[in-house]
Amino acid sequence: MNTNPANLPLREPTFYILLSLSPRSKHGYAILKDVENLSEGGVILSTGTLYGALKRLLDQGWIKRVVETHPNPSDRERKEYALTPLGRRVLNAEIDRLHRLVTIAKSQTRSETL
Repeated sequence: MNTNPANLPLREPTFYILLSLSPRSKHGYAILKDVENLSEGGVILSTGTLYGALKRLLDQGWIKRVVETHPNPSDRERKEYALTPLGRRVLNAEIDRLHRLVTIAKSQTRSETL
C-alpha cells in the first residue's frame, strides 16, 4: 500500500471518523453519533472537536465535502463529508496494521498457554 507510514498509527477519534465515512457520505451530526456507536461509547466527540478534526482531514485530503445525496426540501442544506481515495487507503492501512498487531498478540498468547 502506498500510504505514508508517518500517518500511522491513527488517533482513535480519527480512525472512527474515517471508519464512519467508509460506507457512505454523512453530515457532521451523523458522524458524531456513528463514532459514539462504533466505539461503543468509548469515543464521544464534542462538535468543536469533530469539526476541528474534519477541517484537518479536509486539509490532508483524506475527506472531501460533497453535495447532500438525500436532501429534504424542508431542511436547510447540510454539508456532507466523504472519504477520498487517499482517505480510504489510509483507513485500510490502519486496519491492516491493527490486524497484524492482533495476529501477533494472539500468536504470542497462545504459545504462552501451551
